[in-house]
Parts: sequence; C-alpha cells; structure tokens
Amino acid sequence: MREAFICDGIRTPIGRYGGALSGVRADDLAAIPLRELLVRNPRLDAECIDDVILGCANQAGEDNRNVARMATLLAGLPQSVSGTTINACVVPGWTPLGFAARAIKAGRWRFADPPVAGVNVSGTVCYGQGNQCIFSSG
Repeated sequence: MREAFICDGIRTPIGRYGGALSGVRADDLAAIPLRELLVRNPRLDAECIDDVILGCANQAGEDNRNVARMATLLAGLPQSVSGTTINACVVPGWTPLGFAARAIKAGRWRFADPPVAGVNVSGTVCYGQGNQCIFSSG
C-alpha cells in the first residue's frame, strides 16, 4: 500500500462574527490557499491535479453550492479539476484529509493529488432558527 504525506500547509486568516472577513464568501476564502499552494510549489503542475477536496461546515445560504468546485475556478485552476465538498461540521479540514489519504494509499490518486482544505465562514453564520439565532463569535 502506498504512503500518503502532507507536503505543505497553508491556512486562511481567522476572523470573528461581524469582523473584516464577514463579507467574504467561503469559496473566495478557500481559493486563497489554493492559489498560494501553486505559488509556493512551482513544480506542482496544476494540470496534474485531479480533484480538490474541501470540508465545509455550513452549506447553507452563501455556501449552498459546491464550494470546492467554485474555489478551484476562483483560484484559476484548470476547468478539468473537479471539486468535492464534504459536509464536515467539526474541524472541516480533517475529514477531507482522511478521504485524500485513503485515496492516495489505495492508488486512486497520484502523489501530490489532491489539494485538501476546510472552510467555515463563521462571521456570517446564524446558529438556531428564526429570531432565536445565536451568532458565532469566532
């Protein structure tokens, strides 16, 4: 069985409810580390990326589409790169990391495939129903 390795780690800024990032959509935020991944790793050919796996904790409202696919397009990756969004409510980056490691070990993906990420824009998330909303503070 093949081994899977983490070759780079990039994170987005951390915000809070109503803060500077509250107007940034999840797919725009997720595109930032994807672009930076290509800048920091110039030997990584974007044409060789098969898929981007992204965990997203809140797939409602602005985040109700395939956030991973939108992030790949916004990051300038080739249109041939698919995006897989996983509904992961706790530490959204860890679930896709496990999916990717298993796929690499099983020979489904090549080395350095796929980029894995997690995104949660808590600055605009309302937890609860109707006027009983509890907004995230971080």
